[in-house]
Amino acid sequence: MSNREAFNIETNSIKDDQILEEGPASAHAIGNDSWQQVSLLLVTSFNCGWILSFSDLMLVPLGWVWGIICLLLVGFFSCYSSWVAAGFHFIDGQRFIRYRDLMGVLFGKKMFYTTWILQFSTFILGNMGFILLGGKALQEINLVFSDTTMRLQYFIIITGTTYFIFSFVVPNLSAMRVWLGLSVILTFAYIGVLLVTTINEGKLIGKSSRHRDYDVKGSKVDRIFNGFGAISAIIVCNNSGMVPEIQSTLRKPAVKNLRRALYVQYTLGLIIYYGVSIAGYWAYGSEVPDYLPKALSGPKWAKVLINLAVFLQNVISQHMFFQPVHEALDTKFLKVDEGIYSRENLKRRFFLRALLFIGNTIVTAAIPFMGDFINLLGSFTLVTLTFIFPSMIFIKVKGKTARIVHTAWHWTIVLVFTLLAMATTISAVRKVIKDVTNYHLFSNNQ
Repeated sequence: MSNREAFNIETNSIKDDQILEEGPASAHAIGNDSWQQVSLLLVTSFNCGWILSFSDLMLVPLGWVWGIICLLLVGFFSCYSSWVAAGFHFIDGQRFIRYRDLMGVLFGKKMFYTTWILQFSTFILGNMGFILLGGKALQEINLVFSDTTMRLQYFIIITGTTYFIFSFVVPNLSAMRVWLGLSVILTFAYIGVLLVTTINEGKLIGKSSRHRDYDVKGSKVDRIFNGFGAISAIIVCNNSGMVPEIQSTLRKPAVKNLRRALYVQYTLGLIIYYGVSIAGYWAYGSEVPDYLPKALSGPKWAKVLINLAVFLQNVISQHMFFQPVHEALDTKFLKVDEGIYSRENLKRRFFLRALLFIGNTIVTAAIPFMGDFINLLGSFTLVTLTFIFPSMIFIKVKGKTARIVHTAWHWTIVLVFTLLAMATTISAVRKVIKDVTNYHLFSNNQ
């Protein structure tokens, strides 16, 4: 297969000056947003409600020393790999607005479909996780006012319906501009209240006779496998697997602008979600729950405010991480020669979004235990998309002209992270098999 054929597997291409060669490249806006807007999008989206599980997922299995070391190392390599990937948004004057198109041009048809599968399995599973998280936030609010609560599935249905409505009203990333201000307010509202409440409770626990245990539990084998699971969670908290898709929304110079946005994400954004993770582990030790607000014994209004803000902020965050799926469906089924808000496209978008969220909501309600599968998500798909593929691209594009030390460095990254992907995947599969007896369809237990 020639490069030209590989590139045109799914859609048409787009030149550096954004003039289409053979019709529209995407039903969504390209090259429309400022780097400041994308920076806010990244910071708020990565500081979604999932950070309330990070103390348990990332630090409890590793402890203080290894936990901090892994947080720093994974954060650094995540930033570096995204920085490298951003540099290949243009190759020989051709702009690549999708990761799978880029891999298809460089490595052929099989790699195009491999990338497609890795990305879309990540996005779909991640969206189910967001639906579950939103349902749990609503359930926690209900528990504040009642000793008995409705089944989790009802809250999952409410969440899925809300996400559907938002995705229909806000068709693409560029249309999120007016929502980013609200997202910033909600993000800092719930994180601010959470940190104050958590730190105060941590101080009270420290002054009491209650012992905070920071020991890593389990046998030596369990600690090793749980440690790899924690590394998977750290990878998930730092990466999206959609650098080219996010970069496609940026104005020129797209490479420089995305790198500016990445610097903001991996400074301000990272400090926030790492800070919440560390504060939760410091306050409650190895007893920190899988959803941090469960541990709060402070005023009821604080718990309600935190969970309500988490729910509302997740509506916005999940939209960013699910955009490549929306974009693919819109480009395939919408009339791209008409406006995104035309009557026909509104009707088509309604049915596309409805079918998508009905399916995701049903699956989430049937298997509301996404924790183990988040490890699988980070262990294989995101390790590959985030660390291995960018170095493969560097070797393919610049391997013959780059200095030997640079090529050797990227080969080392490919080798090391391939081994890491194998180890973390084995760990994640082991945990799923170990916990499978606890899985029941439409379970109400968390």
